[in-house]
Amino acid sequence: MVMTSQTTATAVNSVLRVPPASPAAAAAYFGASLTFHADVSDVASALAAEGDPGFVLVDSRSTASWDQGHVPGAVHLPTALIPEQAAALLDPAVPVVTYCWGPGCNGATRAALALAQLGYQVKEMLGGFEYWAREGFAFETWEGGERRAADPLTAPVDDADCGC
Repeated sequence: MVMTSQTTATAVNSVLRVPPASPAAAAAYFGASLTFHADVSDVASALAAEGDPGFVLVDSRSTASWDQGHVPGAVHLPTALIPEQAAALLDPAVPVVTYCWGPGCNGATRAALALAQLGYQVKEMLGGFEYWAREGFAFETWEGGERRAADPLTAPVDDADCGC
């Protein structure tokens, strides 16, 4: 077998050791991903727009975490309480977007699973509360409202739209 530079690069390159999916498989995967996830900027934009955003935002963290900071207008429903309290707090006809601390926490994923098992349409907000605060969006604490400057590594400094 004759080894070309492409064959050699692929054999040692950890990125291409497993080849990319076909365009059709990639389109199916990434399209499906968008049905399960929303990002912080899109959630913030929908909540800031006039009228009903068409979903309810659920903070799935503990009361101590909620008190430390949460998205204004979010419903506080800790994951462990979803089975007993979801029906009293959420309309099954309205999609739910869950969030927890941030990318290092899978609490929003567990909450989304629990809600889906109860029959709710659900998405997870990628980045969680951490990225909400890091992108410079207002939040509430037990002491009142707060807003931090946007982290230039997570949000554009002088523009509301990152172009994504």
